[in-house]
Order: sequence, then C-alpha cells, then structure tokens
Amino acid sequence: MTPDAISHIVDDSPPLAAADRGGAPLRIWTDRVRARLDTVVASGRWREPRAFDAFGPQGTLGGTPVVSFASNDYLGLSAHPAVVEAGIEALRRWGAGAGASRLVTGSRPVHTELERALAEWKETDAAICFPTGFAANLGALAVLGGPEVRVLSDELNHASIIDGCRLSRSQLSIYRHCDMGHLGALLEMDPATPTIVVTDTVFSMDGDAAPVGEIAALCRRYGALLLVDEAHAVLGPHLPRRLTHDPGLTLVRMGTLSKTLGSLGGFLAGPRDVIDLMVNLARPYIFTTGLTPADAAAALAALGVLRSPEGDALVARLADLVARVDVPRRRGATGGAGVPSSPIIPVILGSEERAIKASAALLDQGLWVPAIRPPTVPVGTSRLRVTLSAAHTDLQVARLIQALAPMRAALLAQAL
Repeated sequence: MTPDAISHIVDDSPPLAAADRGGAPLRIWTDRVRARLDTVVASGRWREPRAFDAFGPQGTLGGTPVVSFASNDYLGLSAHPAVVEAGIEALRRWGAGAGASRLVTGSRPVHTELERALAEWKETDAAICFPTGFAANLGALAVLGGPEVRVLSDELNHASIIDGCRLSRSQLSIYRHCDMGHLGALLEMDPATPTIVVTDTVFSMDGDAAPVGEIAALCRRYGALLLVDEAHAVLGPHLPRRLTHDPGLTLVRMGTLSKTLGSLGGFLAGPRDVIDLMVNLARPYIFTTGLTPADAAAALAALGVLRSPEGDALVARLADLVARVDVPRRRGATGGAGVPSSPIIPVILGSEERAIKASAALLDQGLWVPAIRPPTVPVGTSRLRVTLSAAHTDLQVARLIQALAPMRAALLAQAL
C-alpha cells in the first residue's frame, strides 16, 4: 500500500451497523486508525517492508540489482556454507519447528549444546536462549526488576530495553548518554535500593560504544547488577576477563544470534542462579515456542566459525572495511588498538525529507542504505545508517565511499 492510498483505506468498505444507542455509526476505531496512519504519512515517517531477494549482501530489490548496506549480518555468516549446512541437517533431523515451549516438549539436544557453547564463549556459568534478542531483554528486566528495584538506563538504549524496563514496573531513571558522572550521582542517591544498570555496549543507531569498564566499576562500588546488551559488539568493546570473573560484580550478558552469528534468536549468559531464575520465571521463555532447531544449529555452527582462525580473519576484514568508510567517532570511542567500535556508521542529515531523498539517491546507484527517522532516532537527527559486513567486496565498498562523498562534503560545508 502506498502513502497516497492511506486516506482511502475505508472508502470502499460497506456501511457499518448503527450503534445500539443513538444510531451513530460505529466508526470509532476505523476513524481512529485512519487518523493515526494519516499522521504517520504527514510526518514523513511512513514505512513498509520491501522484499530483498538476496543471498548475502547482493541481491535484487523490485527486480533491480542492489548491494545492501542495511544488514546486521556483520561477518556474513548467514550465507556461510557450514552455517547453511548445519541448518539444513537440523531441518532433516528435527523438522521445521520446536513444536512447543522449551519447558513442555520444545527442547532439542541442539538447544542445550548451543547454550553450553554460548556460556563458554561468554565465560559465564550458564546461558539461556530466547526466540529473539528483544524477548531476551524483556525476560531479563521483567524477572530481575520489580516495584522494589531501581533500573538506571542509558538514554539511547535499544527499544527492547526500554520496553523491558516498562514491563518490569521498576523505579526507572534515565542517565545521560554515556555520562558516568550522571550515572554515579544516580547510584549515590539511593544505594540501599536493589539496582540494575542496563546499557547497550554498542548503540545501534549511533554506532558508538559505552565505557563498560567505568560502568562496571560503578556497579561494583554500589552493589548494582550490570546488564549489558552486546548485540552489536562484533568489534568490541569486549569485556575484560577480570570483569567476567569478578566476585564483587553481578554481571548478566545479553546477545543475539542474528547479527554476529547470522541466525535468529537471543540469549542471556550469567551466573547459574540468574539463568535458573530465567528458566522458571521469564515469560518470554516459558510461554513462547522454542527457538527453531535449524536456527539453533545454524547459530552453533556460526559460533564455531567465529571462534576459529577463520573467524579472526573475518573480524579483521570487517575492521579494515570500517576503517575505510568510517568518519571520526563523535566521542572518540574505539574498540581498542585503533579499531572502530562498530560497523554502524551514521550519516546524520537532520530532516526526514533529506534522509529519504539521500537514501533514494543511493538506491538509484544500486546501493541500499536505509533512511532512519523518528521515532527510531530523535527528531532532527534523521540519518543514513550504513552497516558494513565482512562479506562486502572491495569494489562494493569503494562504490559506497564514492557515493557518500558528495553528501559528506555538503555536511562539512554546512558545519563550517
């Protein structure tokens, strides 16, 4: 459906029955929905999914060949032969779906094997898988939080964290983005109340990194539990081993199977008691059909690649591509040793209209870079969100750099 069609959504519908009282038409909800859709269109925030027929970063969009710089498949593992084959074999052995929640009949041996491998990777006692990363954050915050608990959350945290905080019914305070002085002051205000500090390690729309070492030190000092969302941390920041093995810090690590590992799902890794609590109380785990065996097997195979010399080479390849494309980080955040913190590179243009036009201009050149607009980002910060993958070729990246150059030059001229 196009935006122009919005105002005609109900025009061809048959007349609605009269209300029981007063004879007024029952148009309350049809009018309400149409009015909200009209507002979306008028604000320049209309969206709809587009079918991208692809295997890896190159494919067709509406029959036109394009290269995607929109995916979070950072290492290209979704199309890795070993990952694909593992998914196929799991389909043959266990079928397409788990059939029920994990606590009913939905667990398969591959789920247990994956969780053990994730716990080993993250150097924690145990891990638990959820159907999505969104569900993992909802489960973690709903179980660990509550009316008697404070949650301190970075103002640019992901929507799944925001919704998890709401669902938890906790006492919520938002600290300024990566502002350790503000976080410390909030912790100092009420040290006796059980407190959770939650942060993305890499922020999904800005691509910058949280100072996780400083945050962990504050949590240790005030006895707060630290929940870190490492979904986008393919290039770091990586938590030092001293934090993962610090008896004075309660650390819970959230990650996804859909980005670095190229599959689907989310997980929590942490102390055994915390994970056991999730198994018994996390509603997104208890009341949801288990992760499909094929997704679990694909993620397990991808983790094997990641932790091998081939994985090291893919990470190095990605870091090199990011270094070619990246503009200087606004806060100078790096993943260490000069490695950029993430393959997420925003080109902030301001208005929704400018971002949409810039994205369309790139698409005309066969490059798909999405326009990100409110409410995903604050008003006035609409942007292109470039994401790179180790699967991109040198030629594809060179085309991107050339296409972005006039936009960056215009932004620089504006700033002078």
